[in-house]
Amino acid sequence: MSREQSEKMPQRSGGRRGGHGPGGPGMAMPVEKAKDFKGTLKRLIRYLRPHKLQLIAVLAMAVLSTIFSIVSPKVMGEATTKLFEGIYGKLQGIPGASIDFQYIWEIVLYLIGLYLLSSLFSYVQQYLMAGVAQKTVYDLRQDVNGKLNKLPLKYFDARTHGEILSRVTNDVDNISNTLQQSLTQLITSILTIIGVIVMMLTISPLLTLIAILTLPVSVLAITSIAKRSQKQFVRQQKELGQLNGHVEEMYTGHKIIKVFGRERKSQQQFDEINGRLYEAGWKAQFISGVIMPIMSFIGNIGYVLISVVGGILVTKQTIKIGDVQAFIQYARQFTMPITQTANIANIIQSTVASAERVFEILDEAEETPEAAKPARIEEPKGNVVFDHVKFGYEPNQSLIEDMNIRVSPGQTIAIVGPTGAGKTTLINLLMRFYEVKGGAITIDGVNITEMKRGDLRSLFGMVLQDTWLFNGTIRENIAYGREGATEEEVVQAAKAAHADHFIRTLPGGYDTVLNEEASNISQGQKQLLTIARAILADPAILILDEATSSVDTRTEVYIQRAMNELMKGRTSFVIAHRLSTIRDADLILVMNHGTVIEQGTHEQLLEQGGFYADLYNSQFSKGGMDQEAG
Repeated sequence: MSREQSEKMPQRSGGRRGGHGPGGPGMAMPVEKAKDFKGTLKRLIRYLRPHKLQLIAVLAMAVLSTIFSIVSPKVMGEATTKLFEGIYGKLQGIPGASIDFQYIWEIVLYLIGLYLLSSLFSYVQQYLMAGVAQKTVYDLRQDVNGKLNKLPLKYFDARTHGEILSRVTNDVDNISNTLQQSLTQLITSILTIIGVIVMMLTISPLLTLIAILTLPVSVLAITSIAKRSQKQFVRQQKELGQLNGHVEEMYTGHKIIKVFGRERKSQQQFDEINGRLYEAGWKAQFISGVIMPIMSFIGNIGYVLISVVGGILVTKQTIKIGDVQAFIQYARQFTMPITQTANIANIIQSTVASAERVFEILDEAEETPEAAKPARIEEPKGNVVFDHVKFGYEPNQSLIEDMNIRVSPGQTIAIVGPTGAGKTTLINLLMRFYEVKGGAITIDGVNITEMKRGDLRSLFGMVLQDTWLFNGTIRENIAYGREGATEEEVVQAAKAAHADHFIRTLPGGYDTVLNEEASNISQGQKQLLTIARAILADPAILILDEATSSVDTRTEVYIQRAMNELMKGRTSFVIAHRLSTIRDADLILVMNHGTVIEQGTHEQLLEQGGFYADLYNSQFSKGGMDQEAG
């Protein structure tokens, strides 16, 4: 599986939501840790500052909800004590002894009120926190989206699309889920721990000591098991990634597998990976699953000790029986928030790591700022000049040293040369995807650095070798070339690109919906649609990068005619590998190692007998694809 394929698969770092990892409470998936935890956390908190009033309200609601929830067992203990005293009095034959049901019912109603208030405050807390979380993430998404629009093309060239998408979607979602769920859980858990300890101490310091002594044993058991299971979880994630990659490759290359008869080999690979995944998954789940029985065992020992010691204290009339019952409830409440807090700590580590990855995008160097008073070409003619242009992708390495090109309006300029010669680089500089290191590029006498990038790029229409179509109708894809295009203009553009006929043969015609990869039409048909889109855009300057490479020879002839019509009166830059397609160009630039080594018309360059002549003749001597077109 390629790196890009693996990056595209949605993955979430760190623990699962809801405070529990696989196998129950206390277990979390392996977490990714931030390089600068404190700095990133402070920066993330700055996004929460505009909502500090709502956060204070959330904290207040959490305190009230927890107080009402914690007081309840103590109140219930009063009812238990009253009931016990009444039954005990009757059994002992004490005169006038009876069960005070009126008092017990008052306690029950009081408890119902406490639970309702606790639930109400908990609801308000979740409601407020949901708003804070979504507003915070909304601001973060706005900042990231704005930043992506300001980043230079070199940032995207240096990273896979999957990596960027993972930061913008998965990492931001991770932050959102933590703010909305885990943060409120953390607040409630900490308050519950404090409140329960206080209530237990008010009942019996001795019983509190017994309850607390069971904690180190629980922590020791959890950590020893966690270390063993975490290794298996890491292995499980690794095998899962390999399985996903294998399945993705097998389905995307399904036809190739069939053609070469590799079905059995593919099945064997799947079985091997699936077997390893089963083994790792089974061990991970089994080992982590052991933690609950062990915790229950330790907890039950604690309950037995509390019950025995509590019973002794009751017989000595040191505490009431209802207090013992309340204490047992508190002991049960005590272990869960501690486990949740430990688990949420892992989730927060993962969230801060996600935030760090998002902030790395926000800290990237932006494009050169726009000119304070940008120039605008109202009626572009297409006069393009490269004046002593110098450029290199790396600071210490120059690809283009001293490029000088003059293009008159309406000329067709062909750019040829071997792979890596700098043909696409020249186009990237022209459209200001990259900034020149020296010299200047002007259009109609205006330096492109003095124009807004949007205004500059609106002068160009592009048809690339790699087609780009989005999920939508064919009509929408063509109309993408110009906002507000009419139905008639869309059809005329399709006819000019010789796409109208095949469009009308489709079941939905112009309303045929293309899927995400536009795989429901052929590669050649995709190219025809992108050409129609460029025709509809009616740009001042055309850039054609092997625009006809994906169509058959006959269709190529039609497209070439359409292109010739389209290029009339427009400055056109044509990147070509098949040299027969650019013989009629007004000027051919022959590039090698970032430098224009030859320039002239087709005939002039052949007469020179240089690099171009060798390149041209080699295509025919090898029986190249151009032969029938030549």
